Amino acid sequence: MPDTATTAAATTTADGTAATGASGVTLRDRLADARLYLCTDARRRQGDLPEFLDAVLAGGVDIVQLRDKGMEAAEELEHLAVFADACARHGKLLAVNDRADVAHAARADVLHLGQGDLPVPAARAILGAGVLVGRSTHAESEAAAAAAQDGVDYFCTGPCWPTPTKPGRPAPGLGLVRYTAGLRTDRPWFAIGGIDLGNLDQVLDAGARRAVVVRALTEADDPGAAAAEFAERLRSVPAVQGMDK
Repeated sequence: MPDTATTAAATTTADGTAATGASGVTLRDRLADARLYLCTDARRRQGDLPEFLDAVLAGGVDIVQLRDKGMEAAEELEHLAVFADACARHGKLLAVNDRADVAHAARADVLHLGQGDLPVPAARAILGAGVLVGRSTHAESEAAAAAAQDGVDYFCTGPCWPTPTKPGRPAPGLGLVRYTAGLRTDRPWFAIGGIDLGNLDQVLDAGARRAVVVRALTEADDPGAAAAEFAERLRSVPAVQGMDK
């Protein structure tokens, strides 16, 4: 099992700012270029986590997050070591959901926080400035706040459609995506919730240029090919004027 202390992609300088790799590209540069974000469990049922990660990261996933609710921290760190190794080999970003302590221990590139999770300043106190922090938003007021809040690097807006990963949560739909696109923010943002290859064009037409997916890849017959199609379609559409590229 790889050691998270040596294989994770994130590296920070002594003052907590994002380190620059040999290519001169920072984590925030890589976030700005990202288009496809995958949330997946540890694939304990399938037993194919390393192979799955290699396929989707090679296919075009830019950020991958382990989302496996109820997992104890020690077990989560074991699985995150596999994620970290794959992300390091493919040059992609590793995200941790909810827990700043786990993100710190795993040396993750990204911490994603929901509306009810640790406040951003508290997360920054744990992680410093070098780790990217994202927020979930489900309403216009939340999207507007995330677009402006200090310490936030990106945000997700949705769900676009109801999804079993968030049972009982109303889906604000594509109207929220249109609202977020209308903010013309330079901060990267992703549409999320029930997105698949069949409805991706609707998401793009609403103004999104980045997407978070779950089942569209985790349940795909060929996850690598599905990731490649998502990535090609997301990168083929022009940027919305006034938004980040």
